[in-house]
Amino acid sequence: MIVIPAVDLYQGKVVRLARGDYNEVTVYSDDPVAVARSFEDAGAGRIHVVDLDAAAQGRGANLDAIGAIARALGIEVELGGGIRTVEDARRAFDLGVKYVILGTVCVRDPSTASSILEAFPGRVAIGIDALGGRAAITGWKEVTSMTALDLARHYEKLRPAFIVFTDISRDGMLTGPDIEATVSLARSVSTPVIASGGVSSLEDIRALAATGVVAGVITGKAIYEGRFDVAQAVRASRSRAGA
Repeated sequence: MIVIPAVDLYQGKVVRLARGDYNEVTVYSDDPVAVARSFEDAGAGRIHVVDLDAAAQGRGANLDAIGAIARALGIEVELGGGIRTVEDARRAFDLGVKYVILGTVCVRDPSTASSILEAFPGRVAIGIDALGGRAAITGWKEVTSMTALDLARHYEKLRPAFIVFTDISRDGMLTGPDIEATVSLARSVSTPVIASGGVSSLEDIRALAATGVVAGVITGKAIYEGRFDVAQAVRASRSRAGA
């Protein structure tokens, strides 16, 4: 299981939101490149970048920071937030991003989402952000009637690179991930599922790794708050996986 540290960007700074609430922003750094490089130095094999401005407003305010991160690192960068057209995806790839993650467009405009997946095979993932089992969009401001599982199954035929499954109620709260829901989704689809939201301890990471069906875990606030560091997280992800 891969550990993917998160770098959430808001107005050019590294931040974390509590439960996706833009009124509950904690700023951790004004140097996104330094933060990302420190994660690479600690052994991360991929970085998860979110453009929070683009997620909420549909346009990017952090392109310079995203490009600088991609250029500075020798590891993969995945990007979510505001990828809603083929051109948005192409722009991200031109910046040096390895994968883009689709969210809102998957619900609002399935035809365009399909076009993006078809245009860049193997490089497009689906982000499923759920509240009470229902998919949420537009920077988590709107909860839809579509279930997370229905959304995942709808796009499986287009072979997304992976699914990032986030429990909004736990994101940024350090309450532990919803392992049961994550495992249920992973067992219901053939697409690799990456867990996100609520990771609070190394035991959470060990528990996800021990399921044998979760492909990766994204962790942010626990690292920024000093619960553990990236190197410890990487070791924990391997401790019950035969490494």
